Amino acid sequence: MAPNCELHVNDSKGIVCLQLTGRLDADGAAQIWKKAKHAVQGKDQVVLDLAGLNYCDAAGLSLLVDLSRDTKLDLQGLKADFQKLWELIGNEAPPKELNAPVKRESVIGKIGRTCAQFFADLYSLIAFLGQISVLLLRSIGRPSLIRWKDLWKVVEQAGPNALFIVMLIGFLMGLILAFQSTVPLQQFGVDIFVVNLTALAMVRELGPIMTAIVLAGRSGSAFAAEIGTMKVNEEVDALKTMGIDPALFLVIPRVVAAVMITPLLTIFANFAGIAGGLLVVAMMGHPWAAIYHQLSGAVGLDDLFSGLIKSFICGVIVAGVGCLRGLQTLAGASAVGVSTTRSVVTSIILIIFTDAIFSFVFYVTGF
Repeated sequence: MAPNCELHVNDSKGIVCLQLTGRLDADGAAQIWKKAKHAVQGKDQVVLDLAGLNYCDAAGLSLLVDLSRDTKLDLQGLKADFQKLWELIGNEAPPKELNAPVKRESVIGKIGRTCAQFFADLYSLIAFLGQISVLLLRSIGRPSLIRWKDLWKVVEQAGPNALFIVMLIGFLMGLILAFQSTVPLQQFGVDIFVVNLTALAMVRELGPIMTAIVLAGRSGSAFAAEIGTMKVNEEVDALKTMGIDPALFLVIPRVVAAVMITPLLTIFANFAGIAGGLLVVAMMGHPWAAIYHQLSGAVGLDDLFSGLIKSFICGVIVAGVGCLRGLQTLAGASAVGVSTTRSVVTSIILIIFTDAIFSFVFYVTGF
């Protein structure tokens, strides 16, 4: 085996010449690295004589790359095999400032970029909603297009399996609302109207909204994670290769299942919330006959239908947004987590926004 690399420095006539001999591998480069860096420091151009090298690998060429950061190298005598390796690594040295300061974006630029991203995302959401609407209309005429086996599986996962948590949250919401409204109403001697307040709030607002939010965090995120994982594993691309529409194969069963179970879960949440409120009123000493009289006069079919209409739309939002975020997943395991987070956040925002629109419309129309 040839000896380790040796470095000879010749600084004559104002020209610095470095002569390398031996093996320029990891050990050899480590031996001469500091001396070579010191020799080229402050020099504009350095001649590097490599005719005496009998071995050179990528570790050795990394020394040359590092030297080229400080000065312009004139390589001489580099053998053909080593020249190919040098060209493979790249003889253009990276910039000196590896940690160059990042140019800060102005406030106006940030606002513009955020607005552009928002409208682009809104456009993709509207386009996806239109695509799903067309597929749903096609599925009505041809029910065989829907994968019913997968649909009932999603119904089970998002419906009966979520019933306990939905009813528990509904019961607690009714309980809390009744307790919070009892104190101010007792000051006027009308605490029996806690029944009216709790029932109307649960049926028209809290029941549909809380059910949709629970489904967004439980089922919508699951849709995004499942489809996102399939996207990362290129299973969605495989469906396209086989001529299968991913939206029809993956999205439609989930959307139809969400539309079916969201109103049903809302009804159970309403009953649980009203039961929690009535329990508080009964604890205050009011007879059950008076409670039933207040309840029957406070809630009508129009109130129930208004909440079910909201839950129907919220079911489409939860399933549609979850599937869309899953299809938008980029590469990498972290991208699945990002898509899941975006699914939940977007669903909750759209649920609240939709509820505000319905509240305004119902107020204007008197529904």
